[in-house]
Amino acid sequence: ISMNSGIGAAKDLGIRLHVGQDETPAGVIVGERLASLGLKHVLCINQEVGNVALDQRCAGVTEGFAGGTVTILPTSSDPAEIESKIQAALTSDPTIDLVLGLSAPQVGERAVAVVEKMGVGETVKVASYDLSANFLQSIVDGKALFAVDQQPYLQGSLPVVFLAQYARYGTMPAGNVASGPSFVTAENAAQVIALSAEGIR
Repeated sequence: ISMNSGIGAAKDLGIRLHVGQDETPAGVIVGERLASLGLKHVLCINQEVGNVALDQRCAGVTEGFAGGTVTILPTSSDPAEIESKIQAALTSDPTIDLVLGLSAPQVGERAVAVVEKMGVGETVKVASYDLSANFLQSIVDGKALFAVDQQPYLQGSLPVVFLAQYARYGTMPAGNVASGPSFVTAENAAQVIALSAEGIR
């Protein structure tokens, strides 16, 4: 059983099943969700262009965001560069109404800081893949819309359960298990924060 990343290589490696988030289909769901919120222009920040999973996230969002525009902004993982590039993009293109991070601690938190510093929170929203304590608090505080959770606790625990069942009874799920995307919003962010303190989320 493989987990988290590598779903595309799992079959070729003889792996029985993968537990994780298939990034392109997950991105499509994220794009559809953003479109349903009435957003029109997403700025997708990719802090590691060439990382297949991150590239697939932006590509999936583009596919699912029918009728809208997705602009991919490449950056390094340097926080100062991320903030300056987001600010420059928002300054030069006032049609951008959502900044999407591909990592909450690396990009999502930076995006919240820039939007707050520029005072454009009424017209520019923020969302991000993955979780961090600060980004979850931003959701609670109304500074971010949602986080895309691939549920790493499940990614770690389910393979153990499946392998134990296989060893005991010879049973195994017949296909890959999608652990995400799950969405953390203002409705459940406080619960996720509490569970994170217990190492569960």
